[in-house]
Amino acid sequence: MLEEDQKAEAQQTLDELFSQYQLPFKLSARRVASIGVEEYIVYFQDGGLPSVDVSWYQGQCFKDVFRTAVMEKVKKVSGPLHTKPAYAAN
Repeated sequence: MLEEDQKAEAQQTLDELFSQYQLPFKLSARRVASIGVEEYIVYFQDGGLPSVDVSWYQGQCFKDVFRTAVMEKVKKVSGPLHTKPAYAAN
């Protein structure tokens, strides 16, 4: 998979996580870089989180692996997640 495809999948995943109230802040994927065999780093444009490392092996779903990596990193660096506004539809 090309790194541009991974960037698009990463952004889609970030948007989904934020809309599901699983991220405390909005993130934008700036770029994806290969840092070794089956190892990638996704850089963000936002100050809340600079980057996340992803181990992705052939046959795995990149979005699933990326989602797990982001959630693990966010747990380490954030406080309570933002809550759904009372006026938001269920």
